[in-house]
Amino acid sequence: MSAMTATGKGAATRETILARAHEIACCTGLEGISIGPLAQAVGMSKSGVFAHFGSREDLQLAVLEAAAERFGEAVLVPALAEPRGLPRLRAVMRHWLDWVRTNSAGCVLLGSVTEYDDRPGPLREQVLRNERRWRETLGRTAQQAVDCGHLRAGDLEQYVFELYAIPLAVHYEAGLFGAEQARQHGDRAIERWVAAHAPTA
Repeated sequence: MSAMTATGKGAATRETILARAHEIACCTGLEGISIGPLAQAVGMSKSGVFAHFGSREDLQLAVLEAAAERFGEAVLVPALAEPRGLPRLRAVMRHWLDWVRTNSAGCVLLGSVTEYDDRPGPLREQVLRNERRWRETLGRTAQQAVDCGHLRAGDLEQYVFELYAIPLAVHYEAGLFGAEQARQHGDRAIERWVAAHAPTA
């Protein structure tokens, strides 16, 4: 077997482990990832899993980063095809609500905040990095809408807080009362927010 083939196989195996670990984390949280059951689920030994991830914590960190990448690809990347300003901000929010719908059974990113908000260490630091990175992206998108004259200038940090609150409410309502009702409320909330922050004549 050539070195290139071995490297490709190793990368594929790593992705298989990561994908299964992500599935587990969606249901039981990152703390629910256990190397033994995970190794059994992917048909490997514990040592085989450790060969790709040096520790359980390394695996959890990799799952967190992979979850952030999936979120960005589903929410931000398609929105970037829209013109800067309000069209792009609306697209971000629309795709974010789509993400909530497709991940209503469990979102690693959302769950990680609850799991690690009061637990110092590398996992909490990664959660903070993910959150800050997304909030900065959301803030930058909102600022572009202000710069384009689509929104009234204001407290950008507060804008991000309010926009962030809508998908969170949709996520919780979807689990309790159904995705369709939650989505309708979310769409209306976004349009009410846009109207409330429209430039004054």
